[in-house]
Amino acid sequence: MALLSVLRLHHHPRSRGRLAVGLLALVAGTLPSVAANAATPSSGSVSDTAPTTTWSAGPFASPNASGATGTVSCGNAQPCDDYALKVSVPAGYDAGHSLRIDVKWPDSAADFDLYVLDAGGREVAASASSSDPETVLLPAVSASYTVRVVPYAPLGDSFTGTASLVTAPADPPPSTATPPTYANSWAPDSIKDAHNAGEPSIGVDRSSGAAMFQAYTSTLKVTYDGAGAATWQDKSATAANGCPQGSSTSLDPILFTDPATHRTFESQLAGKTALTCYTDDDGETWTPTGGSGINSGVDHQTIGGGPFAPGGPGAVTSYPNAVYYCSQDIADASCAVSRDGGLTYGPAVAMYSLLDCGGLHGHVKVAPDGTVYVPNKGCGGHQAVAVSEDNGLTWNVRDNPSSTPGDSDPSVGVGAGGTAYMGYQNSDGTPRISVSHDKGRTWLYDQNVGAALGIKNIVFPTVTAGDDNRAAFAFLGTTTGGNYQDASFTGVWHLYVATTYDGGQSWVTADATPTDPVQRGSICTGGTTCGKDRNLLDFIDVTTDAQGRVLVAYADGCTGACATGGAQNYDALASIARQSSGNTLYGAYDAGVRSARKKPGGSR
Repeated sequence: MALLSVLRLHHHPRSRGRLAVGLLALVAGTLPSVAANAATPSSGSVSDTAPTTTWSAGPFASPNASGATGTVSCGNAQPCDDYALKVSVPAGYDAGHSLRIDVKWPDSAADFDLYVLDAGGREVAASASSSDPETVLLPAVSASYTVRVVPYAPLGDSFTGTASLVTAPADPPPSTATPPTYANSWAPDSIKDAHNAGEPSIGVDRSSGAAMFQAYTSTLKVTYDGAGAATWQDKSATAANGCPQGSSTSLDPILFTDPATHRTFESQLAGKTALTCYTDDDGETWTPTGGSGINSGVDHQTIGGGPFAPGGPGAVTSYPNAVYYCSQDIADASCAVSRDGGLTYGPAVAMYSLLDCGGLHGHVKVAPDGTVYVPNKGCGGHQAVAVSEDNGLTWNVRDNPSSTPGDSDPSVGVGAGGTAYMGYQNSDGTPRISVSHDKGRTWLYDQNVGAALGIKNIVFPTVTAGDDNRAAFAFLGTTTGGNYQDASFTGVWHLYVATTYDGGQSWVTADATPTDPVQRGSICTGGTTCGKDRNLLDFIDVTTDAQGRVLVAYADGCTGACATGGAQNYDALASIARQSSGNTLYGAYDAGVRSARKKPGGSR
């Protein structure tokens, strides 16, 4: 999002799921008056012959919330615990191994943060969420590190640290399918907010074929001719076309188009109010709505919809599908359901509390059978989905045990038969995806889909699905390793799309912007504590059209001279990558969906 919100005052640059220290104290009671103890032992080592070391420290009485401002400070009034870790391994050992560091503590209401510094004192990895444990993964190479643990909200607790050399999970061979190709188009400069398109969302009206693109307060309609050339039009919700609350100041813009009903919702978050309207004619006219459930959250809103689950109350009007509004509200995250096409919503129901998961979450998705999914990047040391099987009345958190928490929100796509695909950024920065056939209770085929192309870091994972055995996983990625949030990072970022045609057993990954970087240098995902490298904000989005073509909405942060090798200019140009060749996500169109590979016109 583009503007400041209450919750993000507490975010560290490596975290978005932070709770204020004072609130944690209220959850767990009064802080005991005890002294902190230094790490025991103060140093250790791991090697290929002795792969594990452990230490502990505490109890800690005083919190250190300095990381919430962007830079961790250590001193008498701001306690930190440093552990000297030496790694000794043969050359090439990192090809099949990783260094994993975990910090755990007994009281789940407490909160410790984990940072890893190299021999020069520079941060190379961090895990600063509200997860227990905090986990980082690093390449298994010979090095000396300082493992710094910060008692963000210790509540008198101690912690235990473990550093281990672990065998990296073996990935199946990449798919032998021909990778799809993509044609990119950009909003012309005449479009309002053309260069203010961070964290876009996208939907397709499958009756008209129009793509609906939302960024900041602008809703854009994009149509394609037979050759694949794009035409961009501004169809923003305003008082003149029926939505007085549209195109006003927003903390979190979001858009959703129901593929079955063709209704498009656009919403702007304003404090604890969601300013929401919908259109049934691709933005020619808009209808205002109640906006969200009571109590609406204060941050990170998402809207989705789909069929009602059987066995409970359903629609109360002629509009057949449920509409869900989900958002974070300080100590929990909640969803509310609308039974009248999004006009009004019932009371919001908590999906989880911050004792279960980090507060912020990904985008809500609804399966064909009415199962509702909201993904989260940090739930008890793993990435997970909050799942409702009764139209949002109750929720269960179901984790992927193969995952570790990341910096970007994960994403879920659901196939026509209910198969769920969860794509995520693992704590080592790599793009991984897993498959569930039982609504998140178990996960299969978890794998790194970037290894074949040498991708070392990603941000903004987003997933869509078509036929039950077909899905696409889009993300921004770079082949440069290291801390991509460091201002000195030199990686070049592209948009990648991984596709499966066999139910997630194998994936083929393509560079969708092979000659046009999306960003050069660092990308910060840490909210309002970031500098100018937060130009892309927090996410991108992906969808499919009626023929199963994949369309990815993203903000192009490297335009003009930057695109041809010049300096990074921190743009945020509204952009869509649309599939132009290859099999789509609907097998019925395998022989018939092709369009010219010519690059459509648009402002660059």
